[in-house]
Amino acid sequence: MAELAQLARTAGAEVVGHNIQYLEAINPATYIGPGKVEELELWRRELDYDLLVFDDELSPRQQRNLEEAFDEQVQVLDRTALILDIFAQHARTREGALQVELAQYEYRLPRLTNMWTHLARQSGGAAGRGGIGGVGLRGPGETQLEVDRRAIRHRISYLKQQLELVRMQRKLHRERRQKTGMPVVSLVGYTNAGKSSLFNALSGADVLVEDKLFATLDPTTRRVTLPGGHEALFTDTVGFLQKLPTQLVAAFHATLEEVTEADVLIHVLDITHPSAEQQEQAVLQVLRELGCGDKPVIVALNKIDLLPDGEAVCALAAKADGAVAISARLGTGLDALLARLEETLAQEMRPVEVLIPYKASELVSVFRQQGLVGAEEYHEDGTLIAGKLPSRLFPLFARYLTTQQPLDRG
Repeated sequence: MAELAQLARTAGAEVVGHNIQYLEAINPATYIGPGKVEELELWRRELDYDLLVFDDELSPRQQRNLEEAFDEQVQVLDRTALILDIFAQHARTREGALQVELAQYEYRLPRLTNMWTHLARQSGGAAGRGGIGGVGLRGPGETQLEVDRRAIRHRISYLKQQLELVRMQRKLHRERRQKTGMPVVSLVGYTNAGKSSLFNALSGADVLVEDKLFATLDPTTRRVTLPGGHEALFTDTVGFLQKLPTQLVAAFHATLEEVTEADVLIHVLDITHPSAEQQEQAVLQVLRELGCGDKPVIVALNKIDLLPDGEAVCALAAKADGAVAISARLGTGLDALLARLEETLAQEMRPVEVLIPYKASELVSVFRQQGLVGAEEYHEDGTLIAGKLPSRLFPLFARYLTTQQPLDRG
């Protein structure tokens, strides 16, 4: 409920109260029981609220019945509609706007019928009763409903085409990045965990940072130099959330591909949040849904500067597998985080020997920058290098692998 209140405030609403009902079964007509509806009506007279937000998704019928119960004086939203509204406010780029608009239309399409029931009631006559004998003719409400459905389906089709172009553009960008040989690191985490603050601290970028849910939606990528001198590409992604609407997961597929294509994930966790464990599980669940459950993950326990004993947390984190305690705001622990990242990337390296022809000499630079060179010799046919390469780079060098004995790397 606290998170729902924060979502409402992020959307621009003033929260005047909250109410909980324990039910053995959901009421198919109004979601909550009739007694609770009456109680909320009494609250409306006392608090004079005009917006009612439910923490779960309502069916179109439930939403309509609830608004009718309040004589159309209260707007009823569910969690999905609230999050869509927040995303619409925060979309800054064309891609973000396309993604949000698609999610909104897919949410609204099944709810169109309820928007036109008042016209069907007002149409009267044979049309209002379903035509002669109850079938055949259509009333003006139904006609407009079909017009709107066709328009929205056409718009959804157009938006999907545009987002497919975005997906292809992202694919081309990723292919170019792969040719540079630089590893890709994605920052993931629950919304408002401090991902953008960490991204800014590591990369020197100026991504928007606010104490609000979903302050940033559009992914940003920057180069970061690791302690050993190698470079990595860091990507800041959209924050996750419990019960993240399926429409958003689908619409943001192109953006979330940045996570699926990453070599390592840094999971930023707000260690000060009372629901930190639940937030961690929510993020892991989304990662599993994206097919990223087996990727290397480094957990960054953020905001230790807000704890009374941050040093103790650092000591505990050091004992935990893959966890590093940090303060993105103060820069505490960032060197340790980058060192852990470098260790994780090194674990993905495999021994290899390649003979790179001089016409492909750019790969020699990639090997030097992203691999570990044990020995290097110049031959008539090209440069012979023995050493270690990250697994992700093997496709670039596969055609140049040798079958001869490795060079003396001593």
